[in-house]
Amino acid sequence: MTDYKKSKAPTTTTTRNLEMLEAKTGNIYEAVMICAKRSNQISMEIKEELNRKLEEFANYTDNLEEIFENREQIEISKFYERMPKPTLIALDEFERDQIHFRKPE
Repeated sequence: MTDYKKSKAPTTTTTRNLEMLEAKTGNIYEAVMICAKRSNQISMEIKEELNRKLEEFANYTDNLEEIFENREQIEISKFYERMPKPTLIALDEFERDQIHFRKPE
């Protein structure tokens, strides 16, 4: 599993050079689909990791009146919100040739 916390991907959208994306596959749509599939993989990995961390704070009581505020849980949630989005991480990996793909033919 890759450590996405150390990713150098930008946290905001940036303009991309479409010719550079197209040059790696020969087709812009293939490049977009490769990034989309990788983005889904990253998203699932991050979601599983976050769920594992938040599972520690799970409180399985049926009492709706008691709401506990846990500072550590809030900090974990804020950290994951500030991370680059999976799409941006996937594009960054694609630009740096860190995604390995093959055509089925």
